[in-house]
Amino acid sequence: MNKKTTLNLNIFKNKGYIKTLQTIGALLLFFGIFITACKKDTFTGEVVGLCPKVTTDPMDKAVDVVLDKTVTLTFNTAMNAATINKTTFTIKQNGVLVDGTIAATANPAVYTFKPTVPLNPYVLYTGTVTTGARDTLRTALQADYVWTFTSIPNISLTANPTAGGIPNGAGNFAQGSTTTVTATALPTFVFTNWTENGTIVSTSTSYTFKVNGNRALVANFIPIPVGNSSVNLSSSPAVGGNTSGAGAYPTGSSVTVTASANAGYTFTNWTDNNVVVSTSSNYQFTLTGNRTLVANFKLVPSSQFALILSSSPAAGGMTAGEGAYNAGTSVTAKATANTGYNFTNWTENGVVVSTSANYTFALNGNRTLVANFAINVYALNVTAVNGSVSKSPNQANYNYGTNVILTATPNVGYTFSSWSGDASGNANPLTVAMNSDKNITANFVAIPPNNYTLTVTATNGTVTKNPNQPTYNSGTSVQLTATPNAGYTFSSWSGDASGNANPLTVVMNNNKNITANFILIPPSTGTGPILPSLGLAGNFAVLTKSGISTTGITSITGDIGVSPAAATAITGFGLIMDTNGQTSHTPIVTGKVYAADYAAPTPAYLTTAVLNMETAFTSSNNLTVPAPVVNLGAGNLSGLTIPPGLYKFSTGVLITSPVYLNGNANDTWVFTIAQDLTANSGAQIILGPNVQAKNIYWVVSGQAILGTGVDFSGIILSKTLISLNTGAKVTGRLLAQTAVTLNASTVIQPK
Repeated sequence: MNKKTTLNLNIFKNKGYIKTLQTIGALLLFFGIFITACKKDTFTGEVVGLCPKVTTDPMDKAVDVVLDKTVTLTFNTAMNAATINKTTFTIKQNGVLVDGTIAATANPAVYTFKPTVPLNPYVLYTGTVTTGARDTLRTALQADYVWTFTSIPNISLTANPTAGGIPNGAGNFAQGSTTTVTATALPTFVFTNWTENGTIVSTSTSYTFKVNGNRALVANFIPIPVGNSSVNLSSSPAVGGNTSGAGAYPTGSSVTVTASANAGYTFTNWTDNNVVVSTSSNYQFTLTGNRTLVANFKLVPSSQFALILSSSPAAGGMTAGEGAYNAGTSVTAKATANTGYNFTNWTENGVVVSTSANYTFALNGNRTLVANFAINVYALNVTAVNGSVSKSPNQANYNYGTNVILTATPNVGYTFSSWSGDASGNANPLTVAMNSDKNITANFVAIPPNNYTLTVTATNGTVTKNPNQPTYNSGTSVQLTATPNAGYTFSSWSGDASGNANPLTVVMNNNKNITANFILIPPSTGTGPILPSLGLAGNFAVLTKSGISTTGITSITGDIGVSPAAATAITGFGLIMDTNGQTSHTPIVTGKVYAADYAAPTPAYLTTAVLNMETAFTSSNNLTVPAPVVNLGAGNLSGLTIPPGLYKFSTGVLITSPVYLNGNANDTWVFTIAQDLTANSGAQIILGPNVQAKNIYWVVSGQAILGTGVDFSGIILSKTLISLNTGAKVTGRLLAQTAVTLNASTVIQPK
């Protein structure tokens, strides 16, 4: 240290400056600590060095948060808005950031986060505010604030098929709450059940359940099959109870529907068009047509007790007396057995409480009683001499309503003639309905020399014999006429006969066993498949790639064209070139004639049209909706009545007699055929009064051959040749990827 420095220090010492510096340093140290650390002052009403803290909406562990929720941060002090951003304030779902907008409010301590899209239902979200968030004095949160919340569950509903009905009750519901969904069938459909992930969860149109998370429910409906009637059920109020028994049943059959009250309700009655039809929760009736029934329920007042009644089995009988009563009221539960059943007892929680059909007691609490019924059992005794009879099913006794099939088999030299006792006639096999004890005898007679028997079997239909005799002299001709049951169509003969001629003539030159085969008419699929667009190909009555030829007097209404073949591939038409060079004409074609070697723009126009034709062929073969009917009639459509739909054949298709297409003006049909389409001479496609030929596609991977005099309707899309023989007529279009040949034929382009 030099002299000057020593002097200066002495001066400070002399003036007491060293002590002053020590005091200033202590003050600076105190204020430095105060600035870098925050705490609440102990003086009441005064806050010094306030630490930022945050509260959230929704709060930590919140549940049932609405999906359009705006998340709010509220701090205890004004914050630096620049530090409240997507880095310091995040919302995540399963670790994935939720996109949204952060905004300041008029209050500098309050900030919001609005998700770009609504929150997902019933999902755990995690929110975080980091220490990067600072107040206006640059003081940070002392630690990251992390909280969670769960969004509200969602119940989603769909209808299968969408045209079948309307489900109601979808929405967002609090976890643990109770909700009810309902299904309403549209005309020509009937409700079947509710499913979730393919599993049936309820057969009641009104389904009440406790919300325990997201649920995706499907209301399933089916078309009412031909020959059936529908039973549609609902509950009023919907939360009051459940129903079972809805569906489609054969018209004339016996149907039982059941109503079950939910907790806090009792069943009142069944109504049809607001008319009371039964006061029993189990209602049995004969179905003579479509019915829409409402199960009505009543809320149990808090001052009363409920008596709930049901039947076991449901078809066994009816009950009366269910309802709500004042405490101590003397009530009577009544049970009435349905035909074929008898009452056994009343049980409560599985314990017998009475064996009287009319059970009277004082109601001093809620009670749930079951009326139990037993089905009647009957014996069937069958006698046979000179033959035998088999029973199916073969049992000693049968429950009421069981159908037993009796088949009589004669001994050698005999033939079955008739039934007697508790049955009559000569139907064989014979179906017997067991509604009492029965004694039936099968009668057989000896066959005279040179006489033969004709045994005819039919399922899903009947066959008449003319003449109808037990035996026939050698050489006798017998005419068999097959009549299908409702919902079926005759398809063929088998056994000692073949083909599908109906009526069929059989020459009796030996004993014969013949079976008439019937097939189910597929239910209508509504409007049918969506038809692939024909594009520019739809402008032509006839369009081919390699040529069009005709002999005889042919008539075509509409345009015709070939491409890439030239006009020389159009033969027998006597073409006359138009002045523009783009088209030609002929007296036997009402429209224009186009060829690939005509003047522009015809070549490009034809190229596109042919491409559209090929695309329509491919698209039609790839259709999958609605579910296709595969190999209808084993490929023989003769005599069938075919509703709208998609039909796929792995073989060829044969038509020898009229085919009927019935439906509405907008219904569609698509037939995709892996081999040839053959319509024999005189065959017809007969359309219902509203059906349009433009809505019918015949998609043929082989050849389409229409015989002499065939009357055909629809668009033929052929991979190869389309051939019309003498006098054949097509109301539709002929679109072939090779050639079309015509012989004095008529083609009428549909409107």
